[in-house]
Order: sequence, then C-alpha cells, then structure tokens
Amino acid sequence: MRGDPRTFDPDFKGPVVNRSCTDVLCFIIFILFIIGYIILGLIAWVHGDPRRVAYPTDSQGHFCGQKGTPNENKSILFYFNLFSCTSPSVMVNLQCPTTQICVSKCPEKFLTYVETQLLYKNDKTSWTYYSQFCKSPFPKSDRSLSQILMDDDCPAAIFPSKPFLQRCFPDFSTKNGTLTVGNKTMFEDGKGKTRNAGELRAAANRINKILDAKSLGMRLFEDYATTWYWILMGLIIAMLLSWIFLILLRFTAGFLFWVFMSGVVGVIGYGIWHCYKEYNNLRGRQNSHFTIYDIGIQTDISMYLQLRQTWFAFMIILCILEALVILTLIFLRNRIRISIALLKEGSKAIRYVPTTLIYPVLTFTFLSICICYWAVTAVYLATSGLPIYKIIAPAGQCKHENKTCDPEIFNTTEISKACPGAQCIFAFYGGKSVYHQYIPTLQIFNLFVFLWLINFVFALGQCTLAGAFASYYWASKKPEDIPPYPLFTAFGRAIRYHTGSLAFGSLILALIQMFRIVLEYLDKRLKVLRTRECKTCWLSEPGEVGTISRAAAPESQNNISKFLQCCLKCCFWCLEKAVKFLNRNAYVMIAIYGKNFCRSARDAFNLLIRNVLKVAVMDKVTDFVLILGKMLVTGCIGVLAFLLFTERLPILIEGPSLNYYWVPLLTVVIGSYLVAHGFFSVYAMCIDTLFICFCEDLERNDGSTEKPYFIAPTLHGILNKKQLVPQKQKE
Repeated sequence: MRGDPRTFDPDFKGPVVNRSCTDVLCFIIFILFIIGYIILGLIAWVHGDPRRVAYPTDSQGHFCGQKGTPNENKSILFYFNLFSCTSPSVMVNLQCPTTQICVSKCPEKFLTYVETQLLYKNDKTSWTYYSQFCKSPFPKSDRSLSQILMDDDCPAAIFPSKPFLQRCFPDFSTKNGTLTVGNKTMFEDGKGKTRNAGELRAAANRINKILDAKSLGMRLFEDYATTWYWILMGLIIAMLLSWIFLILLRFTAGFLFWVFMSGVVGVIGYGIWHCYKEYNNLRGRQNSHFTIYDIGIQTDISMYLQLRQTWFAFMIILCILEALVILTLIFLRNRIRISIALLKEGSKAIRYVPTTLIYPVLTFTFLSICICYWAVTAVYLATSGLPIYKIIAPAGQCKHENKTCDPEIFNTTEISKACPGAQCIFAFYGGKSVYHQYIPTLQIFNLFVFLWLINFVFALGQCTLAGAFASYYWASKKPEDIPPYPLFTAFGRAIRYHTGSLAFGSLILALIQMFRIVLEYLDKRLKVLRTRECKTCWLSEPGEVGTISRAAAPESQNNISKFLQCCLKCCFWCLEKAVKFLNRNAYVMIAIYGKNFCRSARDAFNLLIRNVLKVAVMDKVTDFVLILGKMLVTGCIGVLAFLLFTERLPILIEGPSLNYYWVPLLTVVIGSYLVAHGFFSVYAMCIDTLFICFCEDLERNDGSTEKPYFIAPTLHGILNKKQLVPQKQKE
C-alpha cells in the first residue's frame, strides 16, 4: 500500500535531463481531439451565422436591420399583442405567442384599428401611420376587425413604446405614484376591452426594470470611464503587495501562524469563561434547573439559553475543543515547525526564481483563448441551419403545441381552427441534414473538449512550476547551482516530453466534470417535470377519485430520486477534489523523474501515504497562510479604494465624483483578490513541490557525509535525525 521508499542514488541531481516521451497513446488521442475541435469550429463557422444572435428575428425568421435585405431600415422588433406575452424573458427569446414584425420605429401614441376605420374619411394620416405596424401596407382600412385578426395582418391596437434591446417595450412611467403608459392609466386594447397600465405591466413582467437598467448601465459606464486609471493603479498596487508578502514570508510565516493559533486558543478560552459565567449567573433563577428534554423542541432559541444545562453543555464542548487544539499543537509541534520552515523556504525559492510570478499571465492568456474559442463555436453551432417554426398557444393547452409548422399556410390549416389564438412562431435554427441532426451532440463535444483543454492548461502550469522549483530544491549550492532559465526549461520539457501525461490527467478530470454537468442538467429537467406534475395534480377535477393518491405516489419517488441525486453530486464532488489533489502531486513527480502519469501518480500517492501526518499539517498551515495573504492584500486595497472613492482623503488626494462609488470599489476588490490568487497559486505550487522534494530527500539521504541532505540549513535543527550535513559540505 505504501510502496518502497527511495534509495540513495549518488547520480541523482534533481529533475532528470535525459527523458523520453510519456503516454504517447493519450498524446495521439489528444491531438486528434484538438484537430477534430478545429474542424468542428470551421464547420460551425461555415454553417453558422452569429447575426441571428445580434439581430432580432421576426415571425418569418427574417433579421431586423440586416443590410442588403428589405428589413435593412427596420431594425426594431414589434409585437402585435403584448398581452399574450407572460414575461420579458419569453419575448427576448422570441417565444411570445404573437406575431412579430420588423419596424423602423416604435409606436408613439395610442391607436386602435377600429379608430383608423372611423377616422379614415376625414383623416387618412392615421391609417398611414397605423399601417406601418402591419405585415404589409394596405391602401385603405376597409377590412373588418375580425378579418384582420383572423389573417393576423395588423395589430388590434398600438401603444406608446420605446426601443430597448432592439425591441419595442411599453413606455412605462410613474405619475404621482400611479403607473402609466404614455401618460394614460386606462386605454382600449382594440378588441372592445378597457385595459389599465397595471395589466400591461403584468403581461410584460419586469419590463420597467429592464428599461430602468438602461439608464443604470449608462451611469455605471460613466463611473468606469472616470475611475479606470484608479482601478488599474489599485491592481498594480495589489500585485506589488502580493509580491512583497511572498518575499517577507521567510521572516513572518512562523509569527503569523503562532499569533493566529494563540488567538484561536484565546477565543475558545474566552468562550469557556463566558459559558461558566452564564451558568453561574442562572443559579437560583426560576425554571433554570429544567433540562432540554423537559422543554422539548422550541422555535424560540432564547428559551434554551435560559437553562443552566445549555451553558454547561456549551462549556464542556468548548473545553474538549480547547484540549484538542492544545494537544494537537503540542504533539505536532515538530511537524508544524517543518511546515513553517518549508513556507519560508518557498519564499526564498520565489526570490531566486522570480520569473515564476509572471507565469499566471501565460495561464490567463491560454484560458482566455480556450474560453473565447468555445463560446464562439457554441454560438456558431446554435445559429446553424434554417429557421424552424413551432406552434405556440397562449393558454398552452393546444394538443398541437410545439409541433413544427409553416407560417405561410398556417392560417389555412385545421390547426388554427382547432386551437384558437395559436401562432406559428419562429423557434430556432435547424435542419434535416445529418449535420443539423447532430448539432446537440456537437455542442456536447464542444463542451467536453473545452473542459479537457482548460484542465490541460492548469496541468501544464502546475508541471512547469514544479519543474522550476524542483530545480531550485535539488541545487547543491543555492543560487549558484540553479540551472539557467529554470522556468523556460521546465516548460519546454513539459511540452516536449509529457504532453500525453498531462492530457491523461486532465482527461480524467474532464470526464468527472462532464458527468457532474450531466447530473446538474438532469436535476434541472426533473425539477421542471415535477413542476408540471404538480400543476396537473392541482388542475385535476375535484370529483375525481384517487387524485390525492396519484399525487402522493410521485412525491415519495421524488424524495428518493432527490436523495440519490444529492449522494451522486456529493460523491463526484469529493472524487473531483481527490483527483485534483492526486494529479497535482503526480505532475510534480512527472517534472522530477519524467515517468508516465500512472506511475507518477502511484509514486506520489505512496509517498504521501508514508508521510500522511506531514501532509495533513503542511496542507492546513499552507491554506492558512494563503487565505491570510489574500485577505490582507484584498483588505488593504479595499480600504484604500473605499477612502478614495468616497472622497474621505481630501487632504492627501481628491477622489473622483461618482454616481455609485461601490461600482469601482467592488471592481478593485474583486480584481485585487484575483491578482493575489494568481500570485499565491504560484506560491502554493512552490510549497507542494518543495514538500514532495523534501520527503524524497529524507528517504534518499540520511544526513551523513556520504549521503547529505539537500534541504536548507534552517531545517537541520528541526529534524531528529543524524547530524545533518548540508549538500555543499560534500565537496
């Protein structure tokens, strides 16, 4: 299980130089997938049309505002009957069950089709204005309202609207606390009904908020335009603070850790004293002698705090916790000292190999390329094919709903008569060719290769940094014996020899992540199905026999399925974390010895098992230092940004005048955290590499003159081994 420890090798001087290609089969598969990914992008680029996303599409599938088409000067989408739309998201997705046409401008006044008929003899301009919102212009309004609605040629009424997201949305406003549309609260809908602004607002839910978002977006843009250089300066300062913190860790790591642990012990001690004080104060009070069992389960938590037993239980728990913390610090003090010494050594390694701090920029560049390629390919795939039309009914109770249809002949079919109010609306782009039938499969392939590439980029970075820091550790004399350009050398080795191994490890992670995404998708689909089942149960006739039993049976099955889904999600989350940890250490072994992925993972696992206590202590100490460093950098920059953007430093510097000071403040805080995370991710990889090398060093050597350690002299006095001799004394 633990494997055999390493033996002394006088020829071993650090990362192996003479190595061969590993996991060639996986390398070939990886290259084939990349070639297929490129071909997929080219095919999607040929068949797809992103203008279908940029331009709104009418009910016929024609683009609004596209150059070289009859709609070139009609860039706005207009909805015939807005009352049939249930929410803004439905309209944005072009699934509102009403006719949609392209217009050059939105209506600016109230007008019904009946009014145009009455005014036509005396005022033809009303019909001229109204007809621009019909499918095609008519010479005169001599057709009846029922005929117009039957043929779906014109809207029954138009309302004052404003263009937003290239769509006509109602012009909502508030007057004296009353919601209005075009300064009116009541208006005719063109079908003989009087409507109010509230009904229109309910039909187009949240539209007013979306319109308000436009002015909000403009104000946010102004704030960014005013403070962009301050934001950039804050990120630069965050970068400098992160670098300074890493350099100073060699002097402050131990101090920070022991101060923090002293604080933990002190806080728990104060908790014990407070519990004893409350326990003593409740002595003699009425009903304080009752037990928790006596009062049972209560929603008012304060009732439990009036019992002596509650505070006594708290005190016992805190005493046990205090004892565990103190005993852990006592019995693991040597391992904690080793971990702190390795943290200090990591700070020194970064100082000797400073180029590693710029590697996150390269990782960010690779990730940006992968994300952009995936997003563009997904858009082109989604917009491939010809317009597909589907039947949509306002009430959602038509048996032909969601079936494909032809908008040219839909009004003459029996479906329009069987489902009054049903519309043949553009749904999406597709086709009947083999390519169009497999677009969903190609989208899955696009997502899978994207996950594989993302994990490969992270694996490449970890292996490269591990090779650079391993070169530092195994140098006999530091920094004289550190190879030149260790980062670039390690990057070249990883790409040239170990692309297959890195692809193997990232493939395992990609498969696990893909399965987790499938679980999430199935969970969403099941929730939708449960909602539909619930609605069906509630819509059942009250006189039907067995309605409750039919509803109760699926409920128990749903609870079981929910439990199984939660178990699967938890298991695969844990599996992903475990694989990430094992891969990380396997990449370190690959960088040092140049073996294949499976053997490196096995050797790393056995090494960690043989040093399991050191691993646990090292992991927690490192996590503490990294979290503290991120909080320190982010907090300092956040406080400075708050004082600047709220104009509370008038003596030192005059802050900018802003609409919302929290906009640049949050940007600076989040950006500072990401900058600090990038720096400390390098430091974390440095510590992991030094720890693996340290464990290997302890197994290979014994500290004698013949087998001296490569570890730093600062660690010599901590280890209870033979008299340790630094490697440089071997000469």
